Amino acid sequence: MIKTKRIYERQSKEDGYRILVDRLWARGLTKENAGVDLWLKEIAPSNELRKWYSHDLAKWSDFRKKYKEELKGKEDLLNRIKELEKEEKIVTLLFSSKEEKLNNATALKEILNELFSNRF
Repeated sequence: MIKTKRIYERQSKEDGYRILVDRLWARGLTKENAGVDLWLKEIAPSNELRKWYSHDLAKWSDFRKKYKEELKGKEDLLNRIKELEKEEKIVTLLFSSKEEKLNNATALKEILNELFSNRF
């Protein structure tokens, strides 16, 4: 199971393995207090895409498409997340955005589900 959660929310055992999928570290949060098992900044959207999107919900569909394009060539990182899911049973993709529904972690979760549901 892959879940998403804002990194500023209280850590819970239900989170399983916690992966930060932002390019930038969360402001005001120490690494010791974040409870992050893995910071996978390489899988985050590019700075250009992140700035272009700027959490403008009208751009969500295009953001998702562009992010999916950026993930081409990063199959090793996508596979790593899926392997961790198999090993740990629960993986939580952490994000720092105030936008809790339409953010890069949500897009990544949807893209992972699409890619891997088509393989089986």
